[in-house]
Amino acid sequence: LWAAQQQGKARLALPCTFVGTMLIGGLLGFAGLELPLLETGIAASVLALGLLVALAARPPVAAAVGLTAAFALFHGVAHGLELPEMGNPWAYAAGFVAATATLHALGYAVVRYLPQAATPLVRLAGVATAVAGGWLLAA
Repeated sequence: LWAAQQQGKARLALPCTFVGTMLIGGLLGFAGLELPLLETGIAASVLALGLLVALAARPPVAAAVGLTAAFALFHGVAHGLELPEMGNPWAYAAGFVAATATLHALGYAVVRYLPQAATPLVRLAGVATAVAGGWLLAA
C-alpha cells in the first residue's frame, strides 16, 4: 500500500527492497542468526508501516528504502528461523518470497486502480494496520 502511494522510483524500489531483503534475512535465519527483539521489530514494522500508509508519507527514496530494508530483515529472519524440520530451505524460501511478492502486488494494484474517491479507504487500512501493530507491541 505504501509503495503505491509513492511517486517515481520509490513505487518499484520499496516492494523490491522488501522482498529482496526479506530473502536475505531468511537465509540468515536458516544459518541460525537471531536478531535481538525480533518479535518487537516485526510488531514495530507493522505499526510504522501502518502509520506511513495512514499519513501517505513520502520521505526521500533513500530513507524509505532504508526503513523498508530494516523492517524486511526482521520479517525474513523470522521466516528463516521457522524453517520446518526436514524442510527444503530453497523451496521454503521460494514459497515465502512468492507469497510476499504476491501480497505486495495485490496491495499495489488495489491502491493504484481504486478510484480517487477511495483514497480515504487506503488511509483507513493504514490506521487499522497501525492499530494492529500497536496491539502486537502491547501483547
